[in-house]
Amino acid sequence: MSPRKDRLRKLVKVQEQLKALHETRHATFLAAASAAEAEVRDLVGHFDQDNSLSGLFPDLYHRRIAQAVVRQEANLASAKQEASLIAAATARTNMVERAYKDVRNRDERERSDRERLDIIAQKRGGE
Repeated sequence: MSPRKDRLRKLVKVQEQLKALHETRHATFLAAASAAEAEVRDLVGHFDQDNSLSGLFPDLYHRRIAQAVVRQEANLASAKQEASLIAAATARTNMVERAYKDVRNRDERERSDRERLDIIAQKRGGE
């Protein structure tokens, strides 16, 4: 295996791992945003109930709702950033994979050419 081919193979693995990392982070941010949204819905639902403590502590409820909305927005923004990083990682991975395949195919062609030349040399030597 040529040194370049080996390096490209390793680089493909690294790029795939980096892409997986960004995909995991993206999913984590989306899950956190969803949890914050559920908290907002829950707090708003409790706020309107008669037996709720929201009548006694309306500021506390409003502050918690506002904090949950801020968390949701921050997580959505982070998820959007990770999505752009996923796109960049995908492009880099595809580029490195193409380079690896090109080198692999070239090495295979060269090996095949050498084998054919060896066969031709053996036939000429036997005549």
